[in-house]
Amino acid sequence: MALQISISGTAAGLLGLPRSSSSSSSSRVRLRVRAVASENVKTTSGEVEKVKLGASDVEVTKLGIGAWAWGDTAYWNDSGWDDRKLKEAKAAFNISIDGGITFFDTAEVYGAPIMGDVSSETLLGSFIQEKKKTDPVEVAVATKFAALPWRFGRGSVLSALKKSLSRLGVSSVDLYQLHWPGIWGNEGYIDGLGDAVEKGLVKAVGVSNYSEKRLRDAYDRLKKRGIPLAANQVNYSLIYRNPEENGVKAACDELGITLIAYSPIAQGMLTGKYTPENPPTGPRGRIYTPEVLKMLQPLLVRLREIGESYNKTNTQVALNWLVCQDNVVPIPGAKNAEQAKEFVGALGWKLTEQEIEELRSLAAQVKSVVGFPVEKL
Repeated sequence: MALQISISGTAAGLLGLPRSSSSSSSSRVRLRVRAVASENVKTTSGEVEKVKLGASDVEVTKLGIGAWAWGDTAYWNDSGWDDRKLKEAKAAFNISIDGGITFFDTAEVYGAPIMGDVSSETLLGSFIQEKKKTDPVEVAVATKFAALPWRFGRGSVLSALKKSLSRLGVSSVDLYQLHWPGIWGNEGYIDGLGDAVEKGLVKAVGVSNYSEKRLRDAYDRLKKRGIPLAANQVNYSLIYRNPEENGVKAACDELGITLIAYSPIAQGMLTGKYTPENPPTGPRGRIYTPEVLKMLQPLLVRLREIGESYNKTNTQVALNWLVCQDNVVPIPGAKNAEQAKEFVGALGWKLTEQEIEELRSLAAQVKSVVGFPVEKL
């Protein structure tokens, strides 16, 4: 289901969207997308465009929302999770939906109860159910299986999936992904994904943090059963371009697998909020040190300059840079309504090719940070 948005010129400004050049009091938001194959893109005049995940039948908005921070206290929300943050997360969900973004990504380990957190899956499920009481919107949900060392065989995938479905309060999800490659048992995990499709528990399947070789192996194993590998979710941003360098993006493009980009604004570092004198707290501070933030400054300055020419923020420019890449769907994490509004404003316009390459060149001068180690398993 595609959503049609009609907003006033004033509201367009608040959301960071382009205003209509006509004298009409409202403007239609039409989001442009590019994909590896043109037949993957569905568009109707006046509607928000969607892109298919790989060769599956699942269609998602060109930009999604990551729910990693919802309920989590192990990495995000280092001051704890409370009612205020719950309300902010719910507002982020509602604003995203109202702005036309209907693709949400979560995982069974986000806000894991074993850590004393609130399950992100449970929160997302409750937000969807409450929203549907007043708005029959179709939400595309993606979640993930944790390849923990004590999980064995294809049956472990189905068992974990059923628990995720219960927390989400749904009978099936649009996309189910292996969160990372296992230390062992990966063929069984891939078989479990295929079983989930055949049992009608998921509409499409994918992997996450997979190297080029593992990606090709998973693709081939599912292909034998006539099941497409729809997506590979990896760390990808202006300052973390490993997918461009290690063959993952090229393989995704070749095989028709959508690359879902997590941490697309480098966990907030591309927003301009942090400086060498004001680094992030918690675990992020150990990755994005004052030294790294100092190297980032020329890129951040240019992001701001380009943004000013479009009446956009650093964040919107950084996200649009990814949207302009072929076959990429970024999923920034929205913790509150303000962030969600800003993410909506990353769509509906397009950087020039010259600006895209200029930003890539500036970003190449920044020392690469350490990514999720499982990428190398």
